[in-house]
Formats: sequence, structure tokens, C-alpha cells
Amino acid sequence: MSKPKMTGMKEEGGTLTFRLKGVSPSFANALRRTVLGQVPTYAIDKVTVYENTSAFFDDYIANRIGHVPIATPDKVDDEVLFTLNAEGPVMVTSGMLESSNPKIVCANKNIPIVELGAKQVVRLEGTARKGIGRTHAKFQPALASYSYDEEGEYEFMIESFGQMKAKDVAKRALNVLISECKEMQKQV
Repeated sequence: MSKPKMTGMKEEGGTLTFRLKGVSPSFANALRRTVLGQVPTYAIDKVTVYENTSAFFDDYIANRIGHVPIATPDKVDDEVLFTLNAEGPVMVTSGMLESSNPKIVCANKNIPIVELGAKQVVRLEGTARKGIGRTHAKFQPALASYSYDEEGEYEFMIESFGQMKAKDVAKRALNVLISECKEMQKQV
């Protein structure tokens, strides 16, 4: 097998495409699966609802907030507190979630959470922590897929959900693979 080579890298609008050759189908699939399930990403994991007079149950609102993409810087591992205080009439969006860390904020400010009628209130706190997609889909940073051609090249596509750039998702996935290989090498 020849030396692995990445060519034709292009990133547009949160989607990274590139060609990969000189690797086995196992490696291509390992990269895809690592993007999906092993890149650490922030998500709101625990929600405490103090007041909710909306039409939605507490658990429904907590679930929606848990799936809001949270910007995930590389070197930060702290838990982050998000608060929400809203009174209707208003459409509550992800942009209304206030973070205790200015580096870790909602990646998309326009995701609807709940519509509040007149005098309806939602007050809550949510704790964001890093996790991996293997444990829950809310920690998944991107979609990843590839196709294979007759020349032995893989055409990869990584589409970020907004927590980080697609190129950063690919870099972090490759770092996870390298780290796991080094750990396995120590055990041999």
C-alpha cells in the first residue's frame, strides 16, 4: 500500500470535501466513525427548570436545548453554565441562552426552542459538558460520508453542525485516531 495522501481539500459553508488515497477501506471507515462518534464536543447535558408555564413539558424543552450546537474550542474542558430567562409573548431561541464562558456559546442563535404566549415564563439553567457522539447524538459534531472510485480513491465529505469548522472536525478526528494507535502500540 502506498503512502496516504489527501488532495483536493475544499471547505465551503461548513462542509469539507477532500480525496484520500493510499489507505485501506478499514482506515477510511475508521476516520468516518471517529468523526461521528469520538470527537469531543460540548452539549447541554443537565437542565434544571425553575419555572415553566409554557405549553411544553420540562423534559421536552430540556431535550431541545440539549440538541443546540455549542461552540467547542480545542483547549477548554470546563463545564459551562447556560441560563435562560424568558417571558412571553416571544419565540424563545437558542440566542437567548446566556453562557458563563464567552468562548463557549450557541453556534447557531436562531434555533427555536419554545413559543411563549402572553405572561408565560421559562426560567432554567443548563450545564454544558464535553462528550462524544458514541454516548449520545447531541455530542456529534458533524456528518461524515465517503464514496470509493475505481482508482482506489475515497471522496470524503464532512458537514459540520456548527460547533467547529469542518476542517477542525477532521483534524481532531485524526488526532483521536493517532492517540488511539499510540495507546495500542504501548500495549503491544
